[in-house]
Amino acid sequence: MAFSNAVTEGHLNFRFSRADDCATKYDDWFFYRKQFNGAFGGTKAVDIVFIDTCQTWLIEVKDYRNNPRTKTIDLGEEIALKVRDTLNGLIAAKHNATDADEKRFARKALAKHQFRVVLHLEQPRKKSKLFPKAIDVSKVQLKLKQWLKALDAHPNVVDKGSLKAAMPWIVV
Repeated sequence: MAFSNAVTEGHLNFRFSRADDCATKYDDWFFYRKQFNGAFGGTKAVDIVFIDTCQTWLIEVKDYRNNPRTKTIDLGEEIALKVRDTLNGLIAAKHNATDADEKRFARKALAKHQFRVVLHLEQPRKKSKLFPKAIDVSKVQLKLKQWLKALDAHPNVVDKGSLKAAMPWIVV
């Protein structure tokens, strides 16, 4: 498993800024795909787990610029379930992963004292000036706060143009 400072998810490239930080496509892990995903009748996973010097970031990427959202589950609830299952998967990987690199990464991710949740949401522009976005970001943000308050009281919903200063990455 490759851990790096750059991760590609779909048509988006995430580039993390510091050389000592590491990121991974968690849903591509051997442990997740072959050992954990079949547990409990199936699990969900965030796309990227990123560890910086202070915290572990759980990043889910949704890109609706070319294909609209078709799932009926509330987007905030979907992300919260992915975060829950990812954390459980990291705990299991810390103890049971057969890949030594994945086991080390899980230990490092879980050793941080703070978890941050980010939904990276790219969506097409609508022609309406009153409702320029297909998905109301403020509603998704509110749902995430409700679902994830025990883990991250301030989850973020961002796109390429609205990354926060505290996020040590760029997206191209």
